Amino acid sequence: VGITDHAQDLLGDLVFAELPEVGQRFSAKEECMLLESVKAASDIYMPVSGVISAINDALADEPEIINQEPFSDGWLFKIQADNASDIEGLLSAEGYENSLDE
Repeated sequence: VGITDHAQDLLGDLVFAELPEVGQRFSAKEECMLLESVKAASDIYMPVSGVISAINDALADEPEIINQEPFSDGWLFKIQADNASDIEGLLSAEGYENSLDE
């Protein structure tokens, strides 16, 4: 799970990432972490119900990685979805890009 290039650009320079803990369980659309930038703080929501299986520890010391590499090294956390079919209902990258044009 991560944020898009568009989202990191809107947030601006990130200065803090409050990551969830491995093993924490969240429901879909539940707030699970916080990103703070020089402009604002933004809650991050769980895309599907499940358990946090890994976090990007590097973000604790270098949250700016998200700004530099949102689609690679700037990932936030990994999840083990309760129901793998829920992932199929998420917006695709193409769908997201199209929604920005609307």
